[in-house]
Amino acid sequence: MVVTIKSYSVKNGDMFYINHNNDTLTIIDCNLIDEKRDELLLELKKINDENKFNRFLSTHPDKDHITGIKSLDDTITIDNFYSVSNNIKSDNSEDFDKYCELRESDKFYPLSIKCERKWLNDGDKNRGNSGIIILWPDVNNSDYKEELEKVENSNKTPNNISPIIRYSLNSGITALWFGDMETEFLEKIIDSIELPETDILFAPHHGRDSGKIPKYILDKMKPKIIIIGEGKSDYLNYYEGFNTITQNSAKNIVLKCTTGQIDIYTDDEFNNDFLDYEKNRTVLSSGEQYRGTLNLN
Repeated sequence: MVVTIKSYSVKNGDMFYINHNNDTLTIIDCNLIDEKRDELLLELKKINDENKFNRFLSTHPDKDHITGIKSLDDTITIDNFYSVSNNIKSDNSEDFDKYCELRESDKFYPLSIKCERKWLNDGDKNRGNSGIIILWPDVNNSDYKEELEKVENSNKTPNNISPIIRYSLNSGITALWFGDMETEFLEKIIDSIELPETDILFAPHHGRDSGKIPKYILDKMKPKIIIIGEGKSDYLNYYEGFNTITQNSAKNIVLKCTTGQIDIYTDDEFNNDFLDYEKNRTVLSSGEQYRGTLNLN
C-alpha cells in the first residue's frame, strides 16, 4: 500500500493532504491563494472523487490556514470537519464564515488529546483507522484554557490553540504537525505532552523563528527530516544539525510512503545528500520529480 502525503507550496501559509489509499482523504489546513486556487482545487477534486469520504483538519482559523475553505467545500463538499472547540467570532470574511458554519454543523468533531473517532483512529469491520491521533490539546490544562480565553475575548492570534497531530503508517512513516504553535507556549506545556520519535516533522509556524522547536525537544523526537515552510529567509529557523527540506527551495513536496521507505518528490531541486537513490521512479502526474528515498530501517 502506498500512502501519499503532500505539502503544498502556498507561499506564507499551510496546506497538506494525506491520501490514505483506503478510500479516505485527509486535508490539513488550506491557503488557496488566487493564482493557484483553480489548479489545487482541480487536483483535490480528482483525488477526492477516487475516495468515498474526506475529512478536513483545521489547526487554527488564521487567514493563511483557512483561505479558500469555502471554495474547497463548494468543490468537494467537506464530509467531516475537525478543529479544537472554540467560540472565536467571525471576521465577516466568506472563509471565516464558512469555518464557523462547519464548526457549528453536525459535521464537526472537536480535537483534543487522545480523542477517538471512527475511522480517524478507530477502525471497524468495514474500514480501518486512518492512523491519525491527537497529542494536544489537553482542554483541561490551565495554560491552554488561558490561551483559548485570550483568543476568544481579544484580537490575539490563535496560533497557540493549534493541536499537535500525529500520523503513522504500520511499519512506515511517522509524521507530526504543530500548526502555528509558538516556541514560548510549547516550552510552557512540554511537560504535559508525550512527543514520540518521528520521521518527518513539519516545522511549527511555517518554520519561522517564532515557532522553532528547542533542540532539547528535537533530541527526544529525533526527526529524520524537518520540512520548513515558505517565508522570508530572515524569519526562518533552519534547524542546523538536522536534515531539512525548505519549501522556499523545493516548492511542492510529495512523500510516497510504503513499508520502511519514503520516496520524496519535489518541484525543484534541494540539497538531498541525506537520501538514498532508488531506480525505476517516474515523474508524478502532478509534475513533481523524484529526488531520493528515506529508508527507515
